[in-house]
Amino acid sequence: MDVRYINPFIESIKNVFTTMLSTELLLSKPFVKTDHEPGADVSAIIGLSGDVVGSVAICLKMDTAIKTASKFSGMELTQEHEDFADALGELANMVAGGAKAKFEGLNASISLPNVIVGPGHSVQQSKQAPRLVLPCDSPLGRFSVEVAMVVEKRAAAQPATAAVGA
Repeated sequence: MDVRYINPFIESIKNVFTTMLSTELLLSKPFVKTDHEPGADVSAIIGLSGDVVGSVAICLKMDTAIKTASKFSGMELTQEHEDFADALGELANMVAGGAKAKFEGLNASISLPNVIVGPGHSVQQSKQAPRLVLPCDSPLGRFSVEVAMVVEKRAAAQPATAAVGA
């Protein structure tokens, strides 16, 4: 994966957690996910399309997810609360949107967030795009941001030419 497309995610994660949750993050060394070990209890996933195809997932243990959603919303949220998934989905949306804004020269769109809640699940990677894991530590707990993407910059469309002597 090209660092030009990963650094925007690192910057965006730090920015979102600093500004929206008043929480500093410590990011550990990124690594490519090689196993399918279950590890997350909550995953907020955003799809990428256009010149950049893939997904971004914020993967958390339940305790960290509850603390994060509660801090973001300003009220105590449990996994049963109707705003729990929306809060985490919005954070994922902000991370993806912040990174997307820094993709210079690329036309990229992001999907609506999907939030998966279930003990010990794993976000699987496709064969086309390795999943880069960005481990994050914060006072709210440890979590990871997983980025899987392929840059498929499309060539500009050529203008149609009129037939001569038709």
